[in-house]
Amino acid sequence: MAAQVVIRARRAVVDGAEQSVAVSVADGRIVAVDPYDTVVPGADVIELSDDEVLLPGLVDAHVHVNEPGRTEWEGFASATRAAAAGGVTTIIDMPLNSIPPTVSVAALEEKRAVARDQAYVDVGFWGGAVPGNLPDLRPLHEAGVFGFKCFLLHSGVDEFPHLSAGELREALAETATFDALVIVHAEDEQTIESSPQPHGQGYAGFLGSRPKEAEERAIAEVIDATRETGGRAHILHLSDADAIPLIATAQAEGLRVSVETCPHYLTLDAEEIPDGATQFKCCPPIREHDNQDRLWAGLEDGVIRTIVSDHSPCTEELKRFDSGDFGEAWGGIAGLQLGLPAIWTEARERGHSLVDVVRWMGEGPADQVGLTDRGRIAVGSPADLVVFAPDESFTVDVAALRHKNPVSAYAGRTLTGAVRQTWLHGIPVDIDADPRGRLLTRGQS
Repeated sequence: MAAQVVIRARRAVVDGAEQSVAVSVADGRIVAVDPYDTVVPGADVIELSDDEVLLPGLVDAHVHVNEPGRTEWEGFASATRAAAAGGVTTIIDMPLNSIPPTVSVAALEEKRAVARDQAYVDVGFWGGAVPGNLPDLRPLHEAGVFGFKCFLLHSGVDEFPHLSAGELREALAETATFDALVIVHAEDEQTIESSPQPHGQGYAGFLGSRPKEAEERAIAEVIDATRETGGRAHILHLSDADAIPLIATAQAEGLRVSVETCPHYLTLDAEEIPDGATQFKCCPPIREHDNQDRLWAGLEDGVIRTIVSDHSPCTEELKRFDSGDFGEAWGGIAGLQLGLPAIWTEARERGHSLVDVVRWMGEGPADQVGLTDRGRIAVGSPADLVVFAPDESFTVDVAALRHKNPVSAYAGRTLTGAVRQTWLHGIPVDIDADPRGRLLTRGQS
């Protein structure tokens, strides 16, 4: 197929390396990746500046859009605009905190109907595993969800109850029959309940209410259940670096257990969180700097293979800035638009390259959910591309973000790396024009 557009970049992340390339695009897909000086007759040529790097569109497999039902927290229009502004071209939406939660095919169809004409990037959906919906899991899988989210303790919203240890095993055994992925919020309920309850403005009190042992005990439970059932499990938003050896051992054993972490755990330190700064509250919590160093080591060793946002926004009122009380505030970090610059700012300081960042935030999440032609610049892949200026710095202004509510743990921070343009299906995204994102089903390219 003849190229319609050629993007020429002296720096581009292709095939696990930085290269000088000419990327040819036709009908929304990449049709050739040639050396930089290649002449492509008849095509419009776009030349990137010397300070720009061409990246593949990133894939964020952990996003709470919250629509329908809690659209004042976030919605598909605002979330996907923020994604595009942050270089993310595919998101997978969590089955909560929307109402209804995505625990049946009827609820999935309701969510798809709301999202269909609002998406500025491509959107897929997770299903939910909750008590009593075991018969719904296979129909949801056949309807195209990318897997099933569950909690091992209260989810924060009553309409999405958590699974017991026995129910987790039942869900893993059922999903093993059709090889679906179960993704788990792994904190142990009993450990949390027996810990001091958070109250007041001190972050140390909140941190003490979500001890590392809660993650380790729950992750051990997930590993045992995976071993017993033969299922596939993915540990969500790992904050406790002490759990990495548990996961590494399970992976070495051949168990199908994977794990992700998030930009806030890799870039923010418990020691630096001021009193009353509830924008930093999330579960599991942001931990100390030494713990952060060891999370980075887990990425370097390949035990942790993906970085996703866990974008979990809410209204300003729910963060309780009036009292600054960590016990009362909603827990969640709104970071969909800022994940790439936040990670790049820290990664470059630690000696990592954009190749590493693309592996963790593009290829890794894409492969996890089976969208194996995304998150990379390759012939046949969707022409989802990002023009990134890795040396350009900016200070985060929450009022300028595309998230619905002006709440961010990164407010006022100086980050390095700016997204100058995002392409979806071979066309630059215009977040002030009509949306062109597509709704994805499992197995769809």
